[in-house]
Amino acid sequence: MSSSLKATLGSLVCVGLGMSLGAHLSPRSRNFIETADVVFAAVSEPLAELWLQEMHADVRSLQPYYAHGKSRHQTYREMVDAMLTQVRAGKNVCGAFYGHPGVFALAPHQAIAQARAEGFSAHMEPGISAEDCLYADLGIDPGRLGCQHYEASQFMFYRRRIDPSAYLILWQVGIAGERSMGRFSVGAAQVQVLVDLLLHDYPPDHQVWVYEAATLAIQSPRIHSFALRELACVPLHLQSTLVIPPCIALQENAEVRARLETLESASAVETHPQGA
Repeated sequence: MSSSLKATLGSLVCVGLGMSLGAHLSPRSRNFIETADVVFAAVSEPLAELWLQEMHADVRSLQPYYAHGKSRHQTYREMVDAMLTQVRAGKNVCGAFYGHPGVFALAPHQAIAQARAEGFSAHMEPGISAEDCLYADLGIDPGRLGCQHYEASQFMFYRRRIDPSAYLILWQVGIAGERSMGRFSVGAAQVQVLVDLLLHDYPPDHQVWVYEAATLAIQSPRIHSFALRELACVPLHLQSTLVIPPCIALQENAEVRARLETLESASAVETHPQGA
């Protein structure tokens, strides 16, 4: 079967539901959900799945693929297989994912890549992510001082160059240092390893936040401020994000400024030569 014929028989779109139930869904994503042949839902809130079922008669949950002690890599492979099986059967499939389907969500990226490799039409529709909510709830403009984003465990496993004059945002801090990919929490000892690492660049009394976006309209976001040294004693969840504000001022790069001033002066002379 040719790739062009395949593309007419099945398709995949992965859409973002946003963080707040019902409030963040775009009209375009809603249309993909309502017109799909089958909808796969990756949502942790039971209310969110019931809400999707009001929009479509065939909603299949991807949550049962998760299990304590089971590698999340295996879970993601099974999610991809479930969606691609229906695409290969000629169905127009919609994967509906919490937040943004491309942010801290491996299965949508893998499913879209696999579908395209097999000649099917596949694309992603964005959604409002926890990062978007974080900027709004904490009043942070990432363009003002800059932001560094890392997954907490990856930040621990690899050497990263930190700029303490910018914000540092560590995602999934509730499983910081978890190496098995099969657990959904870690103990205080693992979190303390992260604290010790951060203390190379930040003072122990530096005020930081643990942030969790609200998922229901009746909820408020969790914004908990404390000293960095206390992190290992703070209750953390899988969705917890650690936000570390800058601890030093921006450092001027005098050499680059001087070079730019020289270029600007030369440009001015070329534009307005003497005697012109």
